[in-house]
Order: sequence, then structure tokens, then C-alpha cells
Amino acid sequence: MSTPTKVSTCTADTEQGKHVFKIFDYSQHKGMGQKMLIRSGTFTVGGHDWSVLFYPDGYSLASIDCISVYVELLGKERMVWASCDLRLVNHTTGLPSFVHKTDLRMFNSADFSRFAPQTGMFMNRSKFESSAYLQNDSLTIECNINVKKAPRVSATRLLNKIEVPPSNITVQLGKLLDAEEGKDVTFIVGGETFAAHKILLAMRSPVFKAQLYGPMSEAKAEHVTIQDMQPAVFRTLLHFIYTDSLPLDYHGGGTYNCEMIWHLLEAADRYAVDRLSLVCQSILCKNLDVENVSTTLVLACQHGCNRLKDDCLEFITSKSVMDAVVATQSYKNLKIAYPSVLLEVLEKKMKSCKT
Repeated sequence: MSTPTKVSTCTADTEQGKHVFKIFDYSQHKGMGQKMLIRSGTFTVGGHDWSVLFYPDGYSLASIDCISVYVELLGKERMVWASCDLRLVNHTTGLPSFVHKTDLRMFNSADFSRFAPQTGMFMNRSKFESSAYLQNDSLTIECNINVKKAPRVSATRLLNKIEVPPSNITVQLGKLLDAEEGKDVTFIVGGETFAAHKILLAMRSPVFKAQLYGPMSEAKAEHVTIQDMQPAVFRTLLHFIYTDSLPLDYHGGGTYNCEMIWHLLEAADRYAVDRLSLVCQSILCKNLDVENVSTTLVLACQHGCNRLKDDCLEFITSKSVMDAVVATQSYKNLKIAYPSVLLEVLEKKMKSCKT
């Protein structure tokens, strides 16, 4: 019998707070003298009291040409880990602009570390008075404080050793496709018959949903005939709808069948199975070559696959393969059947020559 393992956890805990200090009649406060201040009301963050200090004529000789703004930790013998920032509100935009930020440090109410920032030169007075921070003889200071509190430690408990296996829902759905239970619609494709579940097809394809549950004639029919599609393509479409994947012999684990992926891309567009379309585009993009790129480009244009189209154009117009592509029969067919696509190839090539 193994010895049980016990665990506990520690989590950092912080508390944030914001205080807005509005000061009216600035011109009447100006000239009150150095070290003369206006103090905000007291506010509490993280269980500690704070206030904002405003010195219209600066705090000391070093800041005689500035306004001075501080946040102060109040109370006796208080030591607090905190960070803060002080901002002036732009009255034109209504948004606060960062002025001074104090990173996480210790505030001690018994010494000068109770103040932040550690400088009285908050902002040059002339710059401040000509800015949008001062409007209608008023200003607004926004103070944000983040207090680091004592860490939270959980109670000790037994370590959970029960492992949860990965999801196998796609495997189960794949078995459902192979089984006969519950199938309520039959498709006839190229002389072959395929049985399936209406609800699952409708969930995965808005086109199947409209056909099988909408006002179209197929909604009441138990047998649906599909024209202009090969049985092998429809079988693979069903496989993807049920399992969200392609059979291994289509990519990755086996041979790559370019023609099949072309047909699957058309089927994905026809039934609005968007993820299958992207899977097909990804496979085609990774396997572009001199012989297949022209046909792939046509399909990309026909089915609105803009990223795949761009990749085909990039491939064709590259110096190392363009001559070989132009010599292929598929490119010659492209010139005859889709001159507009050929025009895009030429425009792409002209742009690449200019750069």
C-alpha cells in the first residue's frame, strides 16, 4: 500500500483601489508658498489609509518650478508592500495620462518612504498650466494603488491521483457512423448508398440543416440524391463531419492524394463545413508543386480561399519555378479557361519585379 501524498498551495493576494481627487479654483491656490499643500480625503486600500497631496508651488527649492503631487501612507507604524501610479486627467479627452509610476516597494509610515513618488518634480508648472490637464481653472488627479497582502495558503489535502483520460468523443462518433442504430436519412451518391443521422449532419453543416430540417423537399425525404460528387468524396465528407478529422491516408500518416483534396475542398464549400475547408487548404498549401499549383489556384479563386490563392500566386511567380509552371498543361488550361486568374499572376509578377 502506497503512502498517501498531501499537498497545500500558496497564492499571491493583492487588492487594488482608485481615488479621484478634483481640485477647483487652481489660480486661487497658486502662490500659497512652498510646502503648503492641499490634502485629499482619506481613502482605504488593502486595509490601509492613504491620501493624495497637492503642492501648487512645489514641495522644496528643487521643485520650485513644478507642481508636486504625492500619495501618502497614513497611520502609525504601518509597513505595506504596494505599487501606485498618479495620473492627471486630460480634460479634452476625459482620459487619464500616465505621469508617475512607483513599482512595488515597501511603504513605511514612520519615514519618508511613506510618500510616492520620491521626487517633488511631478510636472513643470508652465507646461501644466498650458496643457489640457488644467481647464476651467480645475484639475483632476487619479491615484491607483495596488497593495500586496499576505499570501493565501490553502488547507492541506490529499493529492488527487485520479487521472482523467483524454476525450474520446470523436472515436465514439466514428463508431456511430459505422453502426446502423438511429440512422434516419439515406444519401445516394454515384450509385452508392450512405446512411447517416440527420441531427448530426445539421449540427455540423448549415447547408445540411436547411436541406434536412428546412422547407426544402429533402426535409421530408428519407432518401436524398446528391449529384456531381464522387462516392469516395462524400464518404470522406461524412467521416470528417462525424470525427472532425480526415482518414490517415489523406495526409500526415499516409500518401497525399491531391485530386481527392481538391474535391474535398469543393465539397467543404458546397456544404459550408468551414473547418474542413481550412484543413484542405492547409494540406494543399504545404504540398504545392509545379504540376498542381495552377489547378489549386483556380479552385482557390472559385471558392474564395484568399490565403491559399496568395500562396499559389507567390509560388508561381517565384523565379526558380515559374518557367517550369508555364510549361505544364494545367497552366495552359488556366490561360484558356481562366484568363482573369492569369492576369493576377502577371500583376503579381510585375510587382515582384519592381521590388
